[in-house]
Amino acid sequence: MKAKELRDRTDEALKELEKSLQNDIFQARFKNFTNRLNDTASVRRAKRDLARVKTLLTERATTSAEGK
Repeated sequence: MKAKELRDRTDEALKELEKSLQNDIFQARFKNFTNRLNDTASVRRAKRDLARVKTLLTERATTSAEGK
């Protein structure tokens, strides 16, 4: 996912995406542990996407707090 795509989403959509990515990471790590994961790079991609989402949510929280 690109950061530009994520910036177009609402806060609620980003929070849902955050939950989804956390679940995907958990499932991928579990599959990797049981040797059922074919694409091990998917864990790393999901972690980076999650970091992008969390960064955007933090940025928006700080800008809204400064604006008040």
